[in-house]
Amino acid sequence: MLRALGIFQRATADQLWRMLRPADRHDRITRDTLNALRDSGLVRVETRLESGHQLWVLTEKGHKEAKLLLPKNVRISALRKPTFDDEGRPVEADGYDEHAAAVTSTAAVLTGAGFGTPLSWQTEIAHKLPYGYTQYADLTLRAPDAGVPAMLLEVDRVTEPVDELVDKLRRYTDWFELLAPKADVSKAKAARGAAVHAFRLWSRIYPATGREGYVPVAFVFTGKTAAQRESRILRLEQATRRYFAGEPYPGLGAGITAVDYHQAVPVVVTELERITADPAGAAGAVWRRLGRDEWQTLTEALDNPDGDRLYAVQWKEAKRRQAEHEAAHREAQRPVCTRCGSKFTDDRWQETTRPSWPGERDRLCGPCATEAADHAEAERIARHQAEEAEPATAEAPAVKPRSRFGIGRRR
Repeated sequence: MLRALGIFQRATADQLWRMLRPADRHDRITRDTLNALRDSGLVRVETRLESGHQLWVLTEKGHKEAKLLLPKNVRISALRKPTFDDEGRPVEADGYDEHAAAVTSTAAVLTGAGFGTPLSWQTEIAHKLPYGYTQYADLTLRAPDAGVPAMLLEVDRVTEPVDELVDKLRRYTDWFELLAPKADVSKAKAARGAAVHAFRLWSRIYPATGREGYVPVAFVFTGKTAAQRESRILRLEQATRRYFAGEPYPGLGAGITAVDYHQAVPVVVTELERITADPAGAAGAVWRRLGRDEWQTLTEALDNPDGDRLYAVQWKEAKRRQAEHEAAHREAQRPVCTRCGSKFTDDRWQETTRPSWPGERDRLCGPCATEAADHAEAERIARHQAEEAEPATAEAPAVKPRSRFGIGRRR
């Protein structure tokens, strides 16, 4: 309980009950624990809210104790010091608005549903941008055991313009695209798919999501009417599509409907009212991924069944179709024997395409070409044998006698 108050600074017994002891039927044990901690000087009641709930904070002693209990990588919130009037009497603090209450309630209902522990949360984490703006996340969640290695949450009470929510998502996208210090710019530009993230700053700060895309962003709406919340979600969806929609995979022509989400922000939305009304709470089908119509569990909403997995299946099928098309085209070009009408075998086809003087036998299949060659050889041998057996058809002419001096005698 001290650690939870160290992280969230202020919380009601109801919020701490939902966060720390969700299996209890009510918050009695939580209230008894807070009273015991108050008696020990570790916590105090800062004020009583309009709802009637007491708002608990750490004392200076409790703040020091909580700091010792928290891991080094978890930032402890600032100490809320008590205020006094001119006569030294304690004054109830103000400044705890409905937004702060909704932020803590969001962490409470998610933790109660099994998404991490109080140590899985941090508040107001800064994301500095190069153009001088710092985007603070209301909450950051790290719950790898629940299938959510990292997620940024924004709590909206339907009080600010939708354009402001759009700007938040734009700034998150800008931050996700920042290169890490000393990253090789040329290699970063040449990288594709998941390899892109190795060059990004966010991958040095947040763990790998286990899915395509940047760290998911969740918008948690509460307040006003259900119709107003629904209208707000639809307007947010229409205005931010370029950030979450992904891109078509290139190449291989028709048949590829999978989406490349590697450089997109997975955006999910929910409502505190929807969570509290569902028997399964935040673990139920109370989340909707922008770009989809159905309400799903959080892990289902964050999953990408139409991403890499679908692409692998469709790519394999596209390659199969392409191979079949090429095979059919090749088969249509296969030569046919001019003597017997049989198609050439692959070996015979390859023989006829080798550089050589074209001849009549190149238009014959293997067996016919062999038969023709044997026939031609038999004819050649027969001709040769016939030529050797043919008798001389004329005698050689008589030679005149010559004198010893090479001159013929005169008659």
